[in-house]
Amino acid sequence: MPFRSRIAAFLCAVATVLCASAAQAEDGHELWLRHGRLAAGQADAYRAHASQLIAGQGTPTQVAARAELLRGLSGLLGAPLSVSQTVTRDGAIVVGTAASSPLVARLGLDLSGLGGEGYLIRTLAIDGHAATVIAAQEDIGALYGAFHFLRLVQTGQSLERLDVRESPRLKLRVLNHWDNLDGHVERGYAGASIWDWHKLPDYLDPRYADYARANASLGINGAVLNNVNADARSLTPAYLDKTAALARVFRAYGIRVFLSARFSAPIEIGGLGTADPLDPAVRRWWRSKADEIYRIIPDFGGFLVKANSERQPGPQDYGRSHAGGANMLADALAPHGGTVMWRAFVYSHEQPDDRAKQAYTEFVPLDGKFRSNVLLQVKNGAVDFQPREPFHPLFGAMPKTPLMMEFQITKEYLGFATHLVYLGPLYEETLRSDTYARGKGSTVAKVIDGSLDGHTLTGIAGVANIGADRNWSGSHFDQANWYAYGRMAWNPDLPSRAIAEEWVRMTFSNDERLVAPVVEMMMGSRQAAVDYMTPLGLHHVMARGHHYGPAPWVEGGPRADWTSVYYHRAGKDGIGFDRSAHGSNAVAQYFPPVAREFGDVHRVPEDLLLWFHHVPWDYKTRSGRPLWDELAYRYERGVDYVRTMRNTWDGLEPYVDAERYAQVAAFLGIQEREAQWWRDASIAYFQTFSERPLPPGIAPPAHSLDYYKSLDFPYAPGDGR
Repeated sequence: MPFRSRIAAFLCAVATVLCASAAQAEDGHELWLRHGRLAAGQADAYRAHASQLIAGQGTPTQVAARAELLRGLSGLLGAPLSVSQTVTRDGAIVVGTAASSPLVARLGLDLSGLGGEGYLIRTLAIDGHAATVIAAQEDIGALYGAFHFLRLVQTGQSLERLDVRESPRLKLRVLNHWDNLDGHVERGYAGASIWDWHKLPDYLDPRYADYARANASLGINGAVLNNVNADARSLTPAYLDKTAALARVFRAYGIRVFLSARFSAPIEIGGLGTADPLDPAVRRWWRSKADEIYRIIPDFGGFLVKANSERQPGPQDYGRSHAGGANMLADALAPHGGTVMWRAFVYSHEQPDDRAKQAYTEFVPLDGKFRSNVLLQVKNGAVDFQPREPFHPLFGAMPKTPLMMEFQITKEYLGFATHLVYLGPLYEETLRSDTYARGKGSTVAKVIDGSLDGHTLTGIAGVANIGADRNWSGSHFDQANWYAYGRMAWNPDLPSRAIAEEWVRMTFSNDERLVAPVVEMMMGSRQAAVDYMTPLGLHHVMARGHHYGPAPWVEGGPRADWTSVYYHRAGKDGIGFDRSAHGSNAVAQYFPPVAREFGDVHRVPEDLLLWFHHVPWDYKTRSGRPLWDELAYRYERGVDYVRTMRNTWDGLEPYVDAERYAQVAAFLGIQEREAQWWRDASIAYFQTFSERPLPPGIAPPAHSLDYYKSLDFPYAPGDGR
């Protein structure tokens, strides 16, 4: 059987299995691709627009688009669609490109400007019959359009007079998996890695196709398979064959594989005595390795690199710059069209005056010195995925270098998998932040989509929260963060509330008695977590190593900037890290309008007060309360919000299947207990410095400070090993 036919048969088999599994328990495996039957009246109305399918199956991607529409619409409408080559009745759906579909070619639709991944969905008449056309320039665009059409039906949208034109704003929309070859996932809270390297390449777990479908439904088009703290063995022939097997599954869904490359690989697996990027033998080794990879994986995406950060090797080990290291790899990949994603998460081995300044200090002088196929991957904030950070000052500061965003989907600092914390508002807050780099309106979104400085190579990365748990993410609501990331990767201007509503409707139900209260829960959940963990701009006050739970007392160890006391700087005189002109002057790394706002204690957003300023305990906050009282009220407010979420969820039992209802209810119970723990431990500790009584209505901690300090969790999940 030819390879193309084998892939087509495989995709059809996957669709059959998925259809058969639809009647099983609601364990969360289907994510937002549940296609349970709509209410009778609603299903009847949609059947008028979806009774017949005309779709090609000449390529694996065409087969995938056809299978998604057949499976999805048959499930939603409660009846199979007829399949034909011509439009014979009203309600036909025509899917394809001008090259794959004579009907699409005959219609002469204007597909210009859509690019290879964009699509058009339009209501029109074909041979006297009302029809919906999903058209694109390439097969992958038609697949994305098919998912968009299904989303309209799933969320109860009108199919009358459709005229949709969509294209992604960012070229690379990538998941970064921090998965190790031994199956452990660094900062993973959903079980072991889904990549079974031991059984690959011979056995392809059906979950790999499920994974690809879910990502394609969001337009995610890349996956970095291994941890940024990379193992050089990922680049050996045996593991490249395993990676190639995954690439074959993903290819039909438009997903290219990437690998994290260990900078010292020429030494560790190449037998060289150096990894100096200017050494001719090292450069030859990387060129040869790139040639080898592309022989095995012709559409390989490229390398992600973490270098000279947290003990990882890099070009600075040889007196070279980050640009020198990145350009060596870029030159090796360039003949094949590959990309280097070079992480800007760096800080020196010496104790810095302010860790938040390190990346800017190292990279801004290198602006314009990177090859054209290098993307600088920058975290949303300058420290490390904290519950709230100001946007990273690098955004807008390197106009000659394309920067890509790095968000964390996995909740390393936000309650792991058991806390309900919807990250859409965090992503939105960052993307809409105004850098003022080219004047007002120079948002972070415009930096990363290339429109601010005219870059065509653009991208965004999300550190995945996916594991081997049946529900993928460890909890049902953590699926929403994967979903929100994907939707904003496609269009950074999408509002987080609208995305939350989409996700609730697709994942649970269109019943307004469920949708409205759950969306409200989600929209306030991130601020609640900030309140009970790190209010008013506090940051990095979690336990050492595994990062589970509060530990503002952490001090000592090999690095000052791995401690909590380094960041909060609490004392008898007050609390907060002074990054104003009177302190570390980190504010100077922002453009003047932003620097003036952040640097002025009276103008800085109060949610970032202690990030930028060290203020006395009796400092008057905008509520009129002294800082100590305001801090205590914020902690209490966070716990109260979690109690409200529990009460809301308790009332939704009639509208949610029993299995998912029970898990969410149990996790909300865990979250309330741990939110109270965060509140109590933090208040007990900081009160030793404020020496002030708790304000009216705020109960004292349940235990002594010594009790909270004595708690130990040696086997908390997700540590970095």
